[in-house]
Amino acid sequence: MTQLLGFVGVGLMGKHMATNLLKGGYSLVIHDTNRTAVKEVVGMGAKEAFSPKEVAAQVEVVITSLPDDRIVDLVVLGKDGLIEGMKPGSILVDTSTVSPLTSRRVAAKLAEKGVHMLDAPLSGGEVGAREASMSIMVGGKAEILEKVLPVLQKMGKNITHVGDQGAGSVAKAANQIIVALTIEAVAEALTFAKKAGADPAKVRKAMLGGFAQSRILELHGQRMLDRNFVPGGKLLTHQKDIAIVVDLAKELGIYLPGTMNIQNLWYACMANGLGSEDHSALVKVLEMMSNTKVVPG
Repeated sequence: MTQLLGFVGVGLMGKHMATNLLKGGYSLVIHDTNRTAVKEVVGMGAKEAFSPKEVAAQVEVVITSLPDDRIVDLVVLGKDGLIEGMKPGSILVDTSTVSPLTSRRVAAKLAEKGVHMLDAPLSGGEVGAREASMSIMVGGKAEILEKVLPVLQKMGKNITHVGDQGAGSVAKAANQIIVALTIEAVAEALTFAKKAGADPAKVRKAMLGGFAQSRILELHGQRMLDRNFVPGGKLLTHQKDIAIVVDLAKELGIYLPGTMNIQNLWYACMANGLGSEDHSALVKVLEMMSNTKVVPG
């Protein structure tokens, strides 16, 4: 496997992923429309490119970390996109959270040029990206995953081949259901504790030793108590992810009542200007509706 990789999208997550690849001994050619973000990674030793096509023309493997389906389409299939520069036999590893339908459609277009693709979305948030401890859920051919596994191991720890093309995106959608509903459950529990006259910090501490223990209760519960809503994962991004689930559920005829409820709560958060805050800021909407605030004491 070549030591020179392409990387497109050095935002909240991508910047840390690119940094870990550089630390892991890989050389990078990078691109992002945010030139400030690009300059920061270039300062760590990466080479700058001015279009996805320019990135793809120089490498055999490209990693993308992009915000949504529209941008994935634009970066991969659009004018000066990756598809115009990628050579037969090269590999795209898309770590973006998008619809499985988008992953399959983009992969089919690339396959017409002899280019392989893995949909490999991530879970672990900014902390996981920074610490290279993310779970990576992979859809695509097992033999292609085997070729890029050393690369992925520089960005994450739990790397699972879920199945064929799109299966990684399905797994990420399922992950986002659980994360969203658990954040909402923690927010409800702490709001309930405060309104009912107990110290929510002590209630959280008690629950951490029991069956309600979870990574979300540990991290996001503390965020709610500390009023720390600097985004590790933006609320607007999670709202987009749940919209993917809801749209696909409608198409498949699946009844997901909890997911539908959390979608409405995300919309309430967006209406109250919380989109750019951490997704744990969901608690603010529950606090408003309950006329209380989750703070210790």
